[in-house]
Amino acid sequence: MPFRRAILALALTLAALSPAFATAEHRYGKNEYAIIQGGRAPNGKLSVAAHGGGETGGEGFRIYLMAEPGHRRLMTLDNVNDDNILDTAPDAFHAAWSADSRTVAVSFRSERHIVTLNLYAIDGRRVRLIDAPDLFRDVTGRSVDIKTDGDMRTSVPALTWPAPRRFHLTDYRVFVLDDAALADKLGPLGKATAMKDGRTTVQFSAEADGELLPDGRIRMGKPRAGQFEELE
Repeated sequence: MPFRRAILALALTLAALSPAFATAEHRYGKNEYAIIQGGRAPNGKLSVAAHGGGETGGEGFRIYLMAEPGHRRLMTLDNVNDDNILDTAPDAFHAAWSADSRTVAVSFRSERHIVTLNLYAIDGRRVRLIDAPDLFRDVTGRSVDIKTDGDMRTSVPALTWPAPRRFHLTDYRVFVLDDAALADKLGPLGKATAMKDGRTTVQFSAEADGELLPDGRIRMGKPRAGQFEELE
C-alpha cells in the first residue's frame, strides 16, 4: 500500500502543476541514458534507463535495459514510447525489481491521472513484456481502454515483491458515471459518492497476491478490498 500511495501522490502532484508545466520533462544529452527511480537491479548487473531527444525529451523517447556497471545499452523495453507517455523526466518513471533481478515492473503516467504498469521478464540480458494482471478485468470481466473510455478519471496500479516470484498488486481507479450501478456490481471493492452535479464518483480499490509460474504464466489470488480515498 505505501508504494501505491507514493505513485498516486506523484501522479496528483504532477497533475496539479500549472498547464504550462503539466509534465515532468528532461532535456537529455546525446549519450545520456538516465536511470529511472528504482531502476538499478538488486544484482548490480542491470538497470533501466530513459533517453529521448528534443527540447523536452519526447522525440523518440524510449526506456532501455542497461548492462552495469558499464552502463551499456542492451534492449528497448516494449510499450513505453513517445505515443503513450506524458512525462519524459527519469524521476517520473518507477521500477520495482524482484529480488532475483529476473522480473521488473515499470510504472509511468500515460495521462494526467492515469498510471500504466508494465511487467517484464529478464532472461540473461534480454527482456520480454509480460501480460500484466488486471484486477478490474478480473472482477468485472472487461478491460478499460485509457484512450477511449473517458469515464475513468484515475487509474493507479502498483506492484511490490514480497518474494522473488511472488508479488502483491494493488489497483485503484476512479470513474465518473451517471449512476452507482458499477459500485453495486463491485460490492466491497467499490465505493460510490454523489457529486453536486447529479453524477456519481465510483472508486474501485482492490489488492491481490500473485505468483509467476515456471512456464511464464501468472497465477493470481482472489482480489480483496483495498483502501479508498476520501473524495470531495
